[in-house]
Amino acid sequence: MKTSQDIRRDFIEFFEGKGHTFVRSSPVVPLDDPTLLFTNAGMNQFKPIFLGQAEPAQPRAVNSQKCIRVSGKHNDLEEVGADHYHHTFFEMLGNWSFGDYYKAEAIEWAWELLTGVWGFEKERLWATVHDTDDEAARLWREVTDIAPERILAFGDKENFWEMGATGPCGPCSEIHYYIGEDLGRMKAVGVNAEADYREIWNLVFIQNNRLEDGSLGDLPARHVDTGAGLERIVGVLQKQTSNYSTDLFAPIIEQVAQQTGRAYSVNDSGTPHRVLADHVRMLTFSLADGALPSNEGRGYVVRRILRRAARFGRMLDQHEPFIYKLVDTVVDIMGAAYPEIVERQEHIKKVIQAEEISFGETLDRGLELFTKITAPLSEGDTIPGADAFKLYDTYGFPLDLTELMARERDLEVDSAGFDEAMASQREQARAGGGQAAQQEEVPWTTVKEGTGSEFLGYETTTATGQILKYRIISDKWIDVVLDRTPFYANSGGQVGDTGTLTGGGLELHVMDTNKQVVEGRTEIVHRCHPIKGTIAGPIELEATVDASRRQAIRLNHTATHLMHKALKVVLGDHVHQAGSHVNSDKLRFDLTHYEKVTLEQLTDVERMVNDVIRDNSKVSATEMPFDEAKASGAVAMFGEKYGDRVRVIDVPGFSRELCGGTHVERTGDIGFFKITSESALAAGVRRIEAVTGEGALAYVRRQEALLSELSGELNAPPAQLTGMVRQQRERIKTLEQQLRSAADRSNRDLAGELLAKALQVDGITLLSDRVEVPEMDAFKDLAVAVKRRLESAVVVLGTVLQEKPSLVVAVSDDLSGKIPAGDFIKTVAREINGGGGGSPTLATAGSKDAALLDMAMSRVPDLLAAYLQRTQS
Repeated sequence: MKTSQDIRRDFIEFFEGKGHTFVRSSPVVPLDDPTLLFTNAGMNQFKPIFLGQAEPAQPRAVNSQKCIRVSGKHNDLEEVGADHYHHTFFEMLGNWSFGDYYKAEAIEWAWELLTGVWGFEKERLWATVHDTDDEAARLWREVTDIAPERILAFGDKENFWEMGATGPCGPCSEIHYYIGEDLGRMKAVGVNAEADYREIWNLVFIQNNRLEDGSLGDLPARHVDTGAGLERIVGVLQKQTSNYSTDLFAPIIEQVAQQTGRAYSVNDSGTPHRVLADHVRMLTFSLADGALPSNEGRGYVVRRILRRAARFGRMLDQHEPFIYKLVDTVVDIMGAAYPEIVERQEHIKKVIQAEEISFGETLDRGLELFTKITAPLSEGDTIPGADAFKLYDTYGFPLDLTELMARERDLEVDSAGFDEAMASQREQARAGGGQAAQQEEVPWTTVKEGTGSEFLGYETTTATGQILKYRIISDKWIDVVLDRTPFYANSGGQVGDTGTLTGGGLELHVMDTNKQVVEGRTEIVHRCHPIKGTIAGPIELEATVDASRRQAIRLNHTATHLMHKALKVVLGDHVHQAGSHVNSDKLRFDLTHYEKVTLEQLTDVERMVNDVIRDNSKVSATEMPFDEAKASGAVAMFGEKYGDRVRVIDVPGFSRELCGGTHVERTGDIGFFKITSESALAAGVRRIEAVTGEGALAYVRRQEALLSELSGELNAPPAQLTGMVRQQRERIKTLEQQLRSAADRSNRDLAGELLAKALQVDGITLLSDRVEVPEMDAFKDLAVAVKRRLESAVVVLGTVLQEKPSLVVAVSDDLSGKIPAGDFIKTVAREINGGGGGSPTLATAGSKDAALLDMAMSRVPDLLAAYLQRTQS
C-alpha cells in the first residue's frame, strides 16, 4: 500500500517527467497578499501571473501546497470532524501551465496519473465539465477511455472558476470518484449531490476575463490551474472511506486516544478525536509559518481553532494541557516533506501549551456560565446575542464555539445580536482612541516607461537615475520612482534609507524609502520633502544616501544576525526569529522563547557577540539557489519572501542566514554590542533590544552618568551602592511595619467609637459613617475591623482621599449571600455619581465629586431598606 509520502512524491515526479518545474510550497501565512488571512489554494502564489502582473519563471510548474481554509466562502468548520473529508488544513497537489499546454494535455495527464500510475478504478471515475465547454467534453472522449455516460455537464456554480468579482476566470473540469461499495448503485444524479462521490481533482482552464460590467472577454494567454486534494487521494489509494483512517491522520488519532484514555470510534463518538487530529495539523503549520495567537486577524483564527480544540478535549475529559503533545506526531508524519515544522517543533509546542494553560483557566468557568444561560431554554430556543458576546468578551469563547455547544442542545444563537454587541464595543474603543487620518490615494504621473527600479545599494551609496514616475501628495510630500537607485527600501525588518535627490534645479530630501510591485515590476519609492524646484519632464538625478545613517543601520543589522545565532547557542535551537526591526538607533529582535531570559543568559549572549566582533571576521554576501542555501545550513529570517535565488550572509564559523539587507564588511566594524532591554511580547515570544557602535558607547555613558548621580545622592562609592540600597530598603520596611502597627491601634480605637452608631434596618445591623483615614488600605482595614466587632452586620464607610470621595462596604459572611458587598456598593456609589465593585464580603467605590459624599452617607439606611425590598420580592 502506498504511503502519503509515496503519493505526494508520485505526483511531483510524474509532472516533472512532463516538463514541469517543482516549485516549493509558499507559507500558509501569506507575506505579500493582504487580501488573504491564509494561503487557501495552490494558485495563490501564482496569482500575479494570472493577473498579468508578472512573467512566469517557467511555463510549467508542479507543487504540493500547504493550505488553510477556516473563513470566508471556504468555511467548512462545522463539517470538520463531523464528516470524514473536510479539513481546516490540507495539501493541494497542483500542476500549472502558464500560456503553454492547455485542455487536452491537462485532461490526458490527469487520467494517465490516476488510472495508469495510481491504479484508480476507471469504472468509478466521473468527469464534469461546464455546460458550455463542448471542447472539454469532446477531449474527455478523445484522449481518455472514460465511459462517455460518465461525462456530465453542470452550470457556473459547479464548473466555472473565478478569482474574484473581476479578472481571470474560466470553465473547469472536475474529477469525482465513487467510494460506495456497490457499483450498481452508481448514478449520474449522485455526482455533486451525495457524499459517496468525492471530488478529487479540479482542472481549471483560465481563458476568460470577467469585466466590470459582468461580461466575459478572452485573455491573451490561456492557463491551466489544477488542484488535487492529497488527503482524499490518499484515502482512495489506501482504501479508506474516511480520510481520518489514512496514515496522514490515524497516528494522531491513536495518540489522542492514548493521551485521553478514550478509544476512537468511526461513529459520532469519535468526532472529538477527528477534530483534534485536524486542528493540531492546522496549528502546527500556521505557527511554523509565523502566525501567533492574538485577538485580531489571522492570530484570532489561530486562537479560535486552538480554543475549539480545547473544548473538544473537555469532551474527552481532558482538563490539563495536552494538545501540544500531539505536535510530535504531526512532525513525524509530515516533517520530511515540510522541514520548517521540524525546525520550529519546540516553538509550536510551547505556544500551544501556553495558550492551553491560559484558556484552561477560564474554560470551565465559561462552561458554567453557558450552562446557566441555557438552563431555562427549551429545544429550538435562541441564546441572546448579548449572552454569546459575554461568553466571548469575558471567557474568550469564539462565537462558533458557542454555536457548536448550542447545536448540541438543539439551540440557536442570535449571531446578529452578537455582531451588534461586538460592533458597539469596537465603536466605543474607536471613540476612546481616535481614528488615524486616512491618506487619499493620489494618482501617479508617468515620466518615462521602464521595467522597475534597479537597486545598486549593495555596492554604493551614490548613483544617478532617471525619474520614471512621481506623485505629489501635498506641498510637503512627493513620491519619486527612479530607474536606478542606491536607496534601500524598507523590508526584512530593516528601515528604508534617507538622503537626497538632486539635479536639473530640483532638490528633494528623501525621508523614507519603500518598495511596491506594479504589474510585476518592483519599484523603489522615495518619499521626499521638496526643498526647491519642480519636476518638469525626464530628469536625471543624483541619488545620495545618508551614508552615516546607512552605516549605523548596517552595524545594527549584522549585529542582529550575530545575536540570533548567540541566542540559539545560549538558549537552545528552539529559538527562532518572530520579528525584527533595524534602524540607525537600535535593533529590536523578537524571538521564540518561553520564559524570561535571565541576566546571566543575556550576559553570555553579549559576550559571545562581542567576541565575534573582536575577531573582525569578514562578512560575505553570496547569491545562490534557495535549496543549495538551505542545504548549506543557512537560516531563513521571518518576514522575508524568498525566490529561487537567495542572498546568503555568512560570518565564517559562526552564523549563516538568508537576508536581503545591508551589512558590514567585517564584524569589527560593529565596534561594540550592548543589550539594553528584555521583555515579554506574547505567549512564547520575548523581545530584546540592543545598540551597537557609537549608540552602544552613548548608552554606556548614560548608564555611568546615572550611576554617578546615584552615588552622589547616597554619598557612597559605586561599589557600595548595592549594600546601601539594601540597608535603606530594610529601614523603610521597618518604618512601614511601625506605621502599620500605629494604624492598627488607631483603627481599633476608631472602630470602638463607631460601634455605638450601629442601627437596625429590617432586622439587619447597619453601621454607616464618614471617617478620616490616611490611605486606602487603612480605610478597608477599618471597615473589616468594625465588621468583625459587630459579628453580623453591613458596614458602609465614606472618606475623602486626595480630594476624591471613596466608599467601602464590608459584609459579614452570614449576610454576604443576601447582601453581596460587590453588588450593594453599586447602589451606594450611584449617589456620588461613581462606580465600584468587589467580592461578596468587601467592595470599594469612588468618584470625583467629594461634595456628594455627606448626602450619600445619610441615605445609606434608606438605600439598604430599598435594596432588601427589591432583592427579596
